Amino acid sequence: MRHPVIVGIDGTDASHDAVGWAAEEARLRGVPLHVLHAWLGETLHAPAGQVTRQTRDTGEEALGAAREQARMHSPGLEVTTELADDYAREALLTASEETDLLVLGARGSGGFSRLLVGSTSLHLSSHALCPVVVVHPRDARSTPGGVLVGVDGEQYGEDVLTFAFEAASRRKLPLQAVHAWSYPLVSGPGHSFPAVYEDEHVAAERERLLAEALAGTREKYPDVEVAAIAVRSSAAKLLVSLSETHQLVVVGRHGAVRGPLRRLGSVSQAVVQHVQCPVAVVPVG
Repeated sequence: MRHPVIVGIDGTDASHDAVGWAAEEARLRGVPLHVLHAWLGETLHAPAGQVTRQTRDTGEEALGAAREQARMHSPGLEVTTELADDYAREALLTASEETDLLVLGARGSGGFSRLLVGSTSLHLSSHALCPVVVVHPRDARSTPGGVLVGVDGEQYGEDVLTFAFEAASRRKLPLQAVHAWSYPLVSGPGHSFPAVYEDEHVAAERERLLAEALAGTREKYPDVEVAAIAVRSSAAKLLVSLSETHQLVVVGRHGAVRGPLRRLGSVSQAVVQHVQCPVAVVPVG
């Protein structure tokens, strides 16, 4: 079944960036693009007595503009639109049940200027039932480099690797797989401290595990040029730094079940907020 790529919009500049990225992705996948706008969250901006009419009309205008943008970006692309009588989070969460990819802009219309990523995008990154791409404003097409994927030390995540390899293959880009590691701690009486390790031995073992994790998926995509590195570093810091020279970052989503972002681990949350290019968050397990 050809599930469309779904992009959520709210009429902001961030939505414009998201529509362009989503249109290109739909074209590469050979599937339609579905543009969704949920209008109930915009009612506070409308004058009393004009809530329904004005906000719905504004939503229809935003959808029309997005449709034209997508068709200009990718001529011949099938584009459908939907004005949802719902709040953005609820509408997009429901939509994530019916697609293989949900695309959102990094910033929303909520007005929280200090947030690097809008609350709706963060919420969907942590709760959507499908992979979510959060598009940061820089034009990724002008950026050198390829696709970057973070490989977890405990759960490599076949779905994460498959998403990254497919993205690289569709774009004819190289793939860089990175694994960040640190020394484990051992416990003493009232203290925790690193055991004595040889850097070279630990690094070699981590590189071996990384190569092992990539082997199966690598065989399925022989057209993808792969570079794999294991680095002693903070995972979030490494991925954010490398994002400056890549077109897409791919991370897995797993974490402790607690807090408002209970399904978005600390590494994924930091990457979503601070990367310098679009980031895909792929559910693990």
